[in-house]
Order: sequence, then structure tokens, then C-alpha cells
Amino acid sequence: MTATAPAHSAVRAPAPAFLPRLALVLAALLATLFTAASPASAHAALTASDPKDGAVVATAPAQVSLSFSEQVAMGDDSIRVLDPQGRRVDTGELRDMCSGNTIRYGTALHSGLPNGTYTVAWQAVSADSHPIAGAFTFSVGAPSATSVALPAAGAGGGPVGIAYGIARYVAYAGFTVLVGGAAFILLCWRRGAGERPLQKLVVRAWVTLTAATLAMLVLRTPYTGSGKFADAFDLGGLRDVLETKTGASLISRLLLLGAAALFIAVLFGVYARRQQGSGTAEEAEDTSDLTFGLAIGGAVVSGGIAATWALSEHASTGIQPVIAMPADILHLMAVATWLGGLAALLVALYKVPGIERDAVRRFSKVAFTSVVVLAVTGVYQSWRQLGSWSALTGTDYGRLLLLKVGLVAVLVAIAYLSRRWTARLAEEPAEPVREPAKATATASPATAAAPTPPPKRGVSRETKAGVSRGTGGGVSRETTSGAAPAGSGGAADPKRAAQLARQLAARENAREKQVRDADPGRAGLRRSVLAEAGVAVVLLAVTTVLTSTEPGRAAEQETGRGGVSTAVPDRAVKVSLPFDTGGANGKGTVRLELDPGRVGANTLHLWADTPDGQPFDLPEIKVSFTLPAKDVGPLPVLPDRATPGHWTASGVQLPLSGEWRIDVTVRSSDIDQTTVQKTVKIG
Repeated sequence: MTATAPAHSAVRAPAPAFLPRLALVLAALLATLFTAASPASAHAALTASDPKDGAVVATAPAQVSLSFSEQVAMGDDSIRVLDPQGRRVDTGELRDMCSGNTIRYGTALHSGLPNGTYTVAWQAVSADSHPIAGAFTFSVGAPSATSVALPAAGAGGGPVGIAYGIARYVAYAGFTVLVGGAAFILLCWRRGAGERPLQKLVVRAWVTLTAATLAMLVLRTPYTGSGKFADAFDLGGLRDVLETKTGASLISRLLLLGAAALFIAVLFGVYARRQQGSGTAEEAEDTSDLTFGLAIGGAVVSGGIAATWALSEHASTGIQPVIAMPADILHLMAVATWLGGLAALLVALYKVPGIERDAVRRFSKVAFTSVVVLAVTGVYQSWRQLGSWSALTGTDYGRLLLLKVGLVAVLVAIAYLSRRWTARLAEEPAEPVREPAKATATASPATAAAPTPPPKRGVSRETKAGVSRGTGGGVSRETTSGAAPAGSGGAADPKRAAQLARQLAARENAREKQVRDADPGRAGLRRSVLAEAGVAVVLLAVTTVLTSTEPGRAAEQETGRGGVSTAVPDRAVKVSLPFDTGGANGKGTVRLELDPGRVGANTLHLWADTPDGQPFDLPEIKVSFTLPAKDVGPLPVLPDRATPGHWTASGVQLPLSGEWRIDVTVRSSDIDQTTVQKTVKIG
């Protein structure tokens, strides 16, 4: 959201020397954002399983089933059951057991399974396109040793996940510049359709978006599956991807990009020629009609491309998807119009001489409208994805959202400074455009080195020397002295011609720098626009990471409950629970330790003490974990007695972060029993 350059700023100014350094800094920041981001988590989560995690059943079950909080996509190999030696014991056929609001899938097991511990590894794709995975164990008869190693890497991680994330960012950047550049031309500066730098910007954005979309389509199979780049060439996997919602969205995007190619051809072909040649009233009317048609067609195509994101990611899941998807489309188009238009303005200021002041004034109005739409849709999406104020600081999604809001505030502040530069420039009188002499500088080497024709009769040698020393035409002494020597037959000297070209280019650059430095207002405007573009690049990176982060509403749990113990990451959760069963010698304390106290597998230790601090060897003790905010649980755990007054259980799986209620049931005699509970925060 910037202002205009004055009319006398037609002299072309080269990009500052620090631009490459700025690009390197931004690239390093983007790499840090992508590599520091954890694998994408999503809405869907495993809420229950049959058999339960850690359960010991008397006889082998006929099947294994998994229940999820939201709709997921699974294939025949999405659920694998392995025996203690790592051999598959499932039939490999997925069973759809969904009914109403219950999302459940299962797979049948072979009959006659022996006793031992079995591992269930599962992988799925949530409704918002992100892969999820997990594993748990159950035992038949009694637990046993197992050689199966549970997967350490999360779904969607590793090098493939990084490559897919980069492709996502590149796709967003290409869409932003493509839509914003075209909108800048049609809404703000129609003459820009014939300018080569703007044409290159828009065409390269189209190529970038197309290439990134193809890369995402190819990488989709390894991203949601094995995580190996070699699977990108699996035609069967590609066929399966095309049958998913995400695959259909990517194919639709490619088809819409074909329509966008036609739009670009008309914009930079017929439309550009009419803009350059419009002089009569009839030609102006024809151009106006074509502008209206291109604007409508461009809005439809860009809206369709934006819809390919809205229909396959966060907006398509959760609450109010019917409202969320149109709002997301408007949000994306507002961002593209603002930031992409900013990129086009930056190119025009640095590469195109003589951009009209009114063009940038019009962009200021367009940018302001985009910011208003961005604010309205952003507030709604934030409410929808967060769900509570505490999620704003208590979840990764909320913290990234705060960072995004801060960057937008910085961008608006810089835009305000740009408007002040514009107001200052508007008060200055316009000067005629002065183009430096470029005939010699732009001439070919052969022309520069061509022999000088003999002077006309009556012109003395001194007069000719004085002309060569003159500065009016910007031609130096070397221009005449660089002529080919007599007897050369007019042959050019390539080395001398190259030297003259470098000297003339240096002279031209110095002249342009002198003119540019003489106008501090224009220099200030360009610096502010460049700063806006730099912040916009970082803002786009944060937005990309935000779209692959679990929404705060899904991650944040109920607040305001008393007695909550906060878990420190990768440190054991330790709580003490006094109890009284009501019978004789029924009082004591249970000390519980959950290590490492995070999502995933944990080790549970329980100690029971009498009031005088001695070990209390209870006849029975049971534990269960419940996540009320997600209706997960109770997940029962039967710890084994290690020593008198000490019980342990390994592989206690907690699938989600949040405030878990731990219920400990202790029995001190055949009839005396009580249950005590404590809420702890996991994750």
C-alpha cells in the first residue's frame, strides 16, 4: 500500500547493491522456518481402538478397529498388525465401519494367532490433506518381548516433508504474484501491460505456480506414504492420489492454470497493443470493454485457483465449512492483490521509466480495500480455528497467528510511511522527463568502434578535437580516438569496442545515480516499497507454515479447571494423591510418575505409602486416562507389581496434547475401595 513516484522520476534506477544480500537473508529465514517447523499435524486424531492400547486379551481378536475424531482417508495398507517377530498377521483388506458421526476403520486378522504382544501401526490422511500416523500394542494371553520397532518419524516429515513444504510455499508465492501482478495492471496501470518487466514478472509467476503444483502432485504419494522420494514415480500411487480430494484439487488447479495462460496471452497481446495505440474515442471504448472482460475473467480464474486451497485444507473441515470456504477464497485473493500488487509496483519503480503518479495512487486505494477484506476474513478465520483466547498463546497455531498479525502491522506501518513520501512528492512541481544520451551507450560494439567519417571541408582539426572533448552529447574523447587505424579497411577492434561499452555503461550508471540521488523523495519511496516487499516475503512464509499447523481449536483443551499440573516438555509428570478407602488402615498416598510426560508412549510408575511413609502393598491398583475436551477415554492401564508398594506400566500411549484427567483406583481390602483423580497438562 504505497504511493506514487513523481513525473520526473522517469530515469531508470538500477536495484540497490544490497538487494542480493537481502535476498540471502530472507532465504535463510525461510529455510529456518521450514526446517524448524515440525511435521504437520491435523484435525483428525485417533480417539479409540479395539483392542485398546496396552490391553491384554484372553483370546486373539478377529479384527482390529480404529476410531477417529474426524473423517480420514485410508487404504488397504493403512492398518498393519505385526506379530512379535515383525510378520504381518492382518489380511490387508480395509474395512469401512463408519456409521453416522462415528468414523471407524478396521482390518481382519488371521485365525489361530499365538500368545504374545502384537503391534498395530496405522497411517491416514486427514480431511484437511495432512498425513497422520501412530502405533500401539496389545497382547494375547500375556505380554511378550517383541522385535518390532515403532516408527520414530512423524507422518509427513523428513526430506520429503521439507520438499513438499517448499513446494507449498512456492505455490503460494506464485499465486500471489500472478494474481497481484495482473490486478495491478488492470486496476492501476493499464499501460503496464506493454512493459516488458511486468510481463516477465507475471509469466514467471505462472510458470512458478504451475511447476510447484506439479511437484506437489508428484510428491503427494511419498509425502502421505513411505516418505521415500523413489515413490514419486509410482504410477499406482499417483492414481490413488488422483482419487483423493487433494489430488482432485491439484488437477483442477492445473486446468485453471491453462485458462490463466490464455488470459495472460490476451493481456500481453491484444490488450497491450490496444493500450499502446488507443487514441480515438472508438479505440478507447474498445479498450474499456476488453478491460472489463479481462477483469471478470481474471477474477473467475483466480477465484477458482484460490478455491483449490479452500476446498482441500483447513477451511473445508471443522465448524461452518459452508461459510469458511468462501471466506478463505476472499482472504487468499485479498492477500494476492495486496502483496502481489506490491511486487508489481516494486518492479515498475525500479525497471520501468516514467510510471504515472496516478497509477500508484490507484494501487493505494486497491491495497486499502484488500487490507479491509483481509482483516474481516482473517478475524473470522481466527475465531473459527482458535476457539478461545487461551489458544492464542497456548498453541503453535495461536503463536504463529500472533506472529502473522505482527508482520501485517509492520507492513501497514511501512505502507503509511510510503503514503507520507507520496504526499511529499505530490507537492513538488513536475519536471520534464530528461533522458540521458544513450545512443552511444546502447550501440553495438561494431558501431562504437566504426571509423569516424572525415570532417567536412572547412572544419579545422582543433574544432574536431573540441567537439570530441565536449560534454553536451555525453560522448567522451575515447569515442573518436577509438576509430580503427588507417589502412584497416574499417575493421572493428573487439577489445577496444568492449572497453568503450564498459566505459559508456559506467558513465550512464553514474549519470542515473546522480539524477536519482538528487531526488531524495523518490529514493525514500523506493526504499519503503522495498521494505514492504521484504516483510511481505516473510509474511507469506509464516502464512504457509500456518496452513500446515494444527488449528488451535483442535489442540486447545478446556480451561479454568482447578488442580491442573503443567507438564514440562520431556520431563516426567509427578503428582501425589492422598486417598482414604474408608476401612481400617485405608489411608495413604499414591505417588504417580509419567515419564516423559508427553504425547506418545510413556512409562508409568506408581508408589503407595502409608501415613508413616512406609510402602503400602495394596491388593489392587488401577489407572485410567481421560481427555474430556476431546471425548477420548477412559484409556485403562493395568500396572504390574514390581516390588511391594511399587507398580509400573510401559508403553502408555497418550494420543493428543491437552489436559488429561488421571483416575487412580485403589483397593485396600475386599470391600474397601476409592478413586482419586488429578488433571495434568500433556504436550
